[in-house]
Amino acid sequence: MNRKLLLLSALVVAVNIVSVHAQKTKPNVLFIFIDDLRPDLGCYGNKEVKTPNMDALAASGVVFNQQFVAVPTCGASRASILTGLYPRVKSDVTNDAIEKSLSGKPAGVQPESFVEQFKRSGYYTVGIGKISHSADGYLYAYDAPRSNQLEKPHSWNEMLFDAGKWGTGWNAFFGYADGSSRTSKQRLVKPYEAGNCDDAGYPDGLTAGLAEKKMKDLARLNKPFLMAVGFFKPHLPFNAPAKYWDLYDEDKLSTAPWPKIPEGINKASLHSSAEFKSYQLGEEQPSLEKPVSEQYARKLRHAYYAALSYTDAQVGRVMKSLKENGLDKNTIVVLWGDHGWHLGDDLVWGKHTLFDWALRSAFIIKTPSMKKAITCDNIVSSTDVYPTLMELCGLQTKARLDGRSLVPLLTQTSKSGHKDVALSYFNKGISIRTSKYRFTQYFRSQKPTIELYDHSSDPLETKNVAHLHPGLVQKMMTTWKDKIDQASKMYAN
Repeated sequence: MNRKLLLLSALVVAVNIVSVHAQKTKPNVLFIFIDDLRPDLGCYGNKEVKTPNMDALAASGVVFNQQFVAVPTCGASRASILTGLYPRVKSDVTNDAIEKSLSGKPAGVQPESFVEQFKRSGYYTVGIGKISHSADGYLYAYDAPRSNQLEKPHSWNEMLFDAGKWGTGWNAFFGYADGSSRTSKQRLVKPYEAGNCDDAGYPDGLTAGLAEKKMKDLARLNKPFLMAVGFFKPHLPFNAPAKYWDLYDEDKLSTAPWPKIPEGINKASLHSSAEFKSYQLGEEQPSLEKPVSEQYARKLRHAYYAALSYTDAQVGRVMKSLKENGLDKNTIVVLWGDHGWHLGDDLVWGKHTLFDWALRSAFIIKTPSMKKAITCDNIVSSTDVYPTLMELCGLQTKARLDGRSLVPLLTQTSKSGHKDVALSYFNKGISIRTSKYRFTQYFRSQKPTIELYDHSSDPLETKNVAHLHPGLVQKMMTTWKDKIDQASKMYAN
């Protein structure tokens, strides 16, 4: 080999070494998705709930107090955070939003998700559990065998799930400790269960176990990774091992602070808790006519908290594994709830409304350099997560995004210039949340179609004051005319 070839060979080796080093030093991402997670954590000021592991994450991260999802239903909300886009067509506000808009399509300039964008950029991507709408990442009906068609075919190097005794992801999602499910029991079940089992007796315990095993593999990779872990609880049914129920004294738990219909609205802005009532052995059936008894309301809050504490323990397992495998020093951690939940608030049990109860969810970001808790009170949207992760990891994209990076908000001193607004869509309506107001317009026949809530004096959104502030209403309609017109056309088509 002549001298020129030797020099060229050495140069190639050096370039490869630099390339590998650059890949290793890019931060990893651990993204924890949690279903139906209200901001009911200790770090959000709830003194009743037991969530030590999520609170520990918050103790050295940024807690976003005012994060709002784009759509208050699982599949559409996850579609929005994954794409960084607000809804544009009617199917974008449905649970099968991803299936209708992304699944089965070839890869294009517009990535199907930020996960695919990370994969294109050299990251190894692993999904475990419910990340998009599907319980295990594959497309099939609730009562069908699991298919081999991925919901997001271009996003994952690996898509993993342990269905255990339930057999399929959807059976596991609605699973009870004896291996049955809401589907196999034909909905003749209670909306809660205190199982005589350990953590592996419900699916989220198996998901945490998979994450622990995969963490060891990722520690040996010569490239950065994005691992997404999706936990089911506290989604209905509110099932958890009995030891998590034992953390609470049911008689001392609070109930909804506003168990009434807000003043000055049409009931069409709410709903009759149909998903909750589909669990046909529940002791009481809620309605918009009157609240359930205080005793049953406490029972259900107890059940929700038990399921939440169970998931908190699984989050703790994942975070412990991250540290034990030496990955915590170079991993960004994101914890996000896909929407909120009315626990009897406004007489509703469930999500699916354009009120803060359904749209506000838990959202925490921790970067490796963070050492203390930071609280951010700015209004942010779930669509902002995509561009935030891209900036934190030094990645570029040509994709069209509606969100904006939250990196300037990740320190206590860099909050100026942020536009405090989040848009949400559902129930033939568009809702605009600012630091002081929630403005909602519905495209329906039932009156009134305009709602305005003043959060400076009414944080529970108990009274529609639109009729008292016609000038402000007109200003909101003028400022957001393009978004309102687009929403009107979306619901009409």
